Amino acid sequence: MVCDRCKYILERDFKDADIKVDSIELGEIRIQEPDAKTIGKIKGIIEKNGFEIIHVETELLVERIKSLLIKGLTSKNFDGKNISDFLSQSLNKEYSHISKLFSRIEGHTIEKHLIHLRIEKTKELIQMKNTSFSEIAYSLHYSNSSHLAKQFKSVTGLSMGEYKKLQNWNRKSIDQII
Repeated sequence: MVCDRCKYILERDFKDADIKVDSIELGEIRIQEPDAKTIGKIKGIIEKNGFEIIHVETELLVERIKSLLIKGLTSKNFDGKNISDFLSQSLNKEYSHISKLFSRIEGHTIEKHLIHLRIEKTKELIQMKNTSFSEIAYSLHYSNSSHLAKQFKSVTGLSMGEYKKLQNWNRKSIDQII
């Protein structure tokens, strides 16, 4: 579960099933001491909505990394930090360990994943039509708009101006990145 829409769906279904949830965050559901019957209901709701429960510690860490990248994408806390410092501090782990694990599990680097997240967020902001390219670059922590423009063209094959003129925008949901 990686987006607000996913959280909303699960919150609604848990409420309908009378399951009291402490919190639902990106990639994490907290419930205080559920009984076996409640756990069965929770698993059913999660699977019915196309999600899966991750039990392996390494996969949990990778999902946590993805969640932090999404949260950090437009966060002021992310501003000015490089990605390795941000993740190391947030997870209290060495970046080399985090990076190797992510690449092994996902088949691509954290940096490549972040670039694709930024490009999808750029597409979203372009579609809203109320933000300049410079403002988009600044909000996504690029040093300047030309750096964003080069990455956008490299990933999509289109300039941001060309993308803005399209009628049929080709966007991916956050959980479908790469």
